[in-house]
Amino acid sequence: MQKYNAKEVEYSVIRSNDVSVPPLPYFRDSSGEKNIVCVSPNHGRSYVLCNHDGRYIVGKGNGLSYTQYSYIHSGEFDDYTWGLLLANEAIRDFEIGIEVHDLGIKTNIMQYVIELKKEIILANGHVLHPVLLQYSVESPYRICDAAYVSRNKILEQVASWDAYNKRGYSESHLVAAEVLVGNLQILHSNQILHNAIHPQNYTWALELLDFEISCSPKHPYGSKEEARIVKDLFSRELLQTYDIINHIAAYLNETVNHIELENIFSRHGFDIKSCSSSY
Repeated sequence: MQKYNAKEVEYSVIRSNDVSVPPLPYFRDSSGEKNIVCVSPNHGRSYVLCNHDGRYIVGKGNGLSYTQYSYIHSGEFDDYTWGLLLANEAIRDFEIGIEVHDLGIKTNIMQYVIELKKEIILANGHVLHPVLLQYSVESPYRICDAAYVSRNKILEQVASWDAYNKRGYSESHLVAAEVLVGNLQILHSNQILHNAIHPQNYTWALELLDFEISCSPKHPYGSKEEARIVKDLFSRELLQTYDIINHIAAYLNETVNHIELENIFSRHGFDIKSCSSSY
């Protein structure tokens, strides 16, 4: 974990989820008096801002942690800028995140989308105002962070999975599998495509995160071309979920029980062999 200085900036609220925690409009700045924490190099623009009632308050879009600069406009995808979050991405993340949470999937609890009253002039001449997504999580550590976090912290989190072990598994990766595959069943039965299922978007508390490129019937993609390919992307998420479970098993020094794991997929309506689902 690495601390960074940040400045508190004037802001306006774009979205709010009726929470008791106030907005924390912090933007990375070496001369700032606030401290924000980056958990690992995998979190390029996300920081732990504080703790509240046993949960971690996280900000996304608060500036780049990779370099001495708080943002870098590489010229790709028009206004996309490393370290920042565009308004449409933040709003989609916020709204689909609430939708997924309301379906009973364990995920981050959305708090705010806020726009900072700070001008950033890009190389293409466009002017951006940084937009932040603020939410809370039970664990700030993603599956991909294992190499940068003490093993004891990870094992403490894994011990909490006992609450999900309804089938009496002796292998923790199968406990995680029941949760992750169950999540996929809920998503797909509601025609929700996460579109970024990988070890960076699950925490060690088995929270599913990051919905900025997701889609649902309530929040479809904008173009007909994007909508056309959505159906073809659902089956890919089966293998991506399998891959995350493999990562968990490897870190925990467990040999993947492929037969039982694929039985878990089958019980939830998924056929790994044909990489298709019944939904």
